[in-house]
Amino acid sequence: MTPVELSRTVLHAVRRAVDEGELAVDVPERVVVAPPGPGGCGDYATNVALQLARPAGRPAPRVAEILRPHLLRSGGITDVVVTGPGFINISLRSGAPVALVEEILRRGAEYGHSDALAGQVLRLHAAREVRAVVHLDVLCRLLRSQGALVRATWEGADEGAAGVAWASGLGVVPSGLPDGPGGCGDIRGDLSVRGRIDIRPVPAPADPLPLGRDAGRWALLYPAPHDRPRIGDEHLVQRESNPLFRVRYAHARTRALLRNAVDVGFAPEPGPEAVDGDAQALLQALADHPRILAGAAAHRAPDRLARHLVTVADAVLPLLPAVLPLGEEKPSAAHRARLALAEAAGTVLAGGLSLLGIDAPDHL
Repeated sequence: MTPVELSRTVLHAVRRAVDEGELAVDVPERVVVAPPGPGGCGDYATNVALQLARPAGRPAPRVAEILRPHLLRSGGITDVVVTGPGFINISLRSGAPVALVEEILRRGAEYGHSDALAGQVLRLHAAREVRAVVHLDVLCRLLRSQGALVRATWEGADEGAAGVAWASGLGVVPSGLPDGPGGCGDIRGDLSVRGRIDIRPVPAPADPLPLGRDAGRWALLYPAPHDRPRIGDEHLVQRESNPLFRVRYAHARTRALLRNAVDVGFAPEPGPEAVDGDAQALLQALADHPRILAGAAAHRAPDRLARHLVTVADAVLPLLPAVLPLGEEKPSAAHRARLALAEAAGTVLAGGLSLLGIDAPDHL
């Protein structure tokens, strides 16, 4: 059971409790599952009981206990424990990590995309400032990845080629979009757009164009919108101190391993052999990717995605030396499973960088 499937399973449990008269609440449109926090246990946890406690008129622990038997009747769940003020901690069958890797490899760059914001029509607008426009561009991508319809404009984009040249240097190209220069949306005139969301991150203190497209975008996106970005050569250095380098290097290493595996004569194959203590941090980061994307879109915070990619990179890099056989060692099921896990990590890194508008080269 993947995180997306588990989220649906929790929703189904709520619906069954409502249908059977155990809870009198409106079933939420979605619930969030994530790795358990301090004091938690199992593979995933959800705060849906706390979310439903007030409308249900019952304490959250009691709501959690009502949902517990419904969850235990679902395939793939081995245990459900209620902790703290009402958190539901869920343990999955041992095949869950394998299913996670399989889902990532099946969905590719669209892993983590959802219809959570389907039906929402949003209008975004940015000032004529480079960081605001780059944030606008990425938020369009993030919101669309969650199913929203977006209409986005920025000041000065209707000034012809001169009005967008400074933005196009960082990959913000408005050509071919339905609303002309400055539009990066898919909303037509027959849809009503309510209100306007102004995108106003702290402006860049210097011109990021000398850094180039990828490093320039990263410099603008990696800090939180309310933080002042640093525009300097530290984003260009090829060493571990540079988060962008670590992310792109980890992706390139996973692609190199796939090429080298072909030379050795084996291919990736998801399996439980890759699931050990060292891989748990990576598996949790990969499983958390859909939640990160949804949060980055909902809170207009592309920095959440950028920082998550660093987490994935830092978790996968220590595992890569054990992927390929050494010396005369023959490829085993463990090697194939580790290669599949590495490929899944590379897939998430490439997909995340693409949403940020940054290239993920196969060679560094």
